[in-house]
Amino acid sequence: MKPVIAITAGDPAGVGPELCVRALGDPEAAHLCNLVVFGDAGVLRRVAAACNLPEPSSVSPLEDWSAAQAEQLPTVIDCKATNALTVRPGCVDVACGRAAYTYIELAVREALAGRVAAVVTAPIHKESLRLAGVEHPGHTEILAALTGAKRYCMMLTSDAVTASFVTTHTAIADVPSGVTFERVRDVIELTAGALRRMRGREPVIGVCGLNPHAGEHGLFGQEEEMAIEPAIAAARGQGIDVEGPIPPDTAFLPNRRASIDAYVCIYHDQGHIPFKMLAFDTGVNITLGLPIVRTSVDHGTAFDIAWTGRASPTSLFEAIKCAVRLSSGSNG
Repeated sequence: MKPVIAITAGDPAGVGPELCVRALGDPEAAHLCNLVVFGDAGVLRRVAAACNLPEPSSVSPLEDWSAAQAEQLPTVIDCKATNALTVRPGCVDVACGRAAYTYIELAVREALAGRVAAVVTAPIHKESLRLAGVEHPGHTEILAALTGAKRYCMMLTSDAVTASFVTTHTAIADVPSGVTFERVRDVIELTAGALRRMRGREPVIGVCGLNPHAGEHGLFGQEEEMAIEPAIAAARGQGIDVEGPIPPDTAFLPNRRASIDAYVCIYHDQGHIPFKMLAFDTGVNITLGLPIVRTSVDHGTAFDIAWTGRASPTSLFEAIKCAVRLSSGSNG
């Protein structure tokens, strides 16, 4: 039986609803899994009309969607989280932030209950979330809070490069305080475990330094000697094949990428910049350490093209395929 994969529609004012409409009508996705979109049916209908796409053919109430699940139909679970007629594409809005959070909350609830095998998330808008009173800065932190995960991290993966993160949505000035022995070790361990399951062999993990020249033995910063190097040593003691700390300016050169299965990056842009240069349309975001499987697109709400029919579904389709592969077991 095909796995049931939930997609959260993301911020209603962004490209998420268009991507969901495209996924619901995609024959390859239907062959791989039974898709259920947690969103607002009214929003998806408006988006389908605006983008000249077929409307979702199956809509179920949130209270009882077992019939659609049994028939394995691509289905919209109508969360009724916002007034579809008032949504303005491309605009920051408190109601959209609240709705986006509601979709995530409900999909996670169904995943924890075992009614869906994995959750795939469309993009959310952090400013809209904040206006709605959501204090968490992004999906990773929201999902950890909703599932009670204690050790977790973001991992971006593609055929070209894979990167996990010690810190994510953190101001640069606050990054050094987040670079602790325990945190670096945890991210190395989570990354190695995920790569073993995804690739079926022992991976090689490369750990980036924080400072220029990876600190140059303390000349340009203490984080390498105080936290990163001890964490690497501890991981090696557990049998993990890990290199580093690697100077950030040479970490992603082609010859080095050829020998490293995944990078542990210290802060957001250290890994996101090379990743998006190499795999912007095909990258998948996975949250490691959760009791559920969660994958996501690796792009934002793209307010500038929202509801225009120009959003590329490639990253979402890759995230769906990744969720199907991972849903036979935990990704934590």
